[in-house]
Amino acid sequence: MTPDASLNVIGDVLLPCSLDPLTGFFRNGACDTCAADQGSHTVCAVMTEEFLAYSKYVGNDLSTPRPEFGFAGLKPGDHWCLCAGRFLQAHDEGCAPSVNLAATHMRALEIVPIEVLQGHALA
Repeated sequence: MTPDASLNVIGDVLLPCSLDPLTGFFRNGACDTCAADQGSHTVCAVMTEEFLAYSKYVGNDLSTPRPEFGFAGLKPGDHWCLCAGRFLQAHDEGCAPSVNLAATHMRALEIVPIEVLQGHALA
């Protein structure tokens, strides 16, 4: 399994999202994707307390450590490759986190309009 072409939503080379914690579908630090990534883990987002609580509420607890999976749990300020659909859902609910456009894979645009991503872009 290899990643799809690694371009970001602004048409440049995809930058890393986070090496600590190590993120991405391939756990390579980037929001790379491929056909096997059914969740489209393509949006590089900066975690907030509000988003982490929302994600837990809708069934994806990202804040609780899961040592059996080598997962320390996320905290506010961590960068993480989110599923594009979950990001859009959080946007629709008014609690989407900020996004690093340079580290968000172009395939996110199949699910999230560029205007929505730009509206949450890091300053």
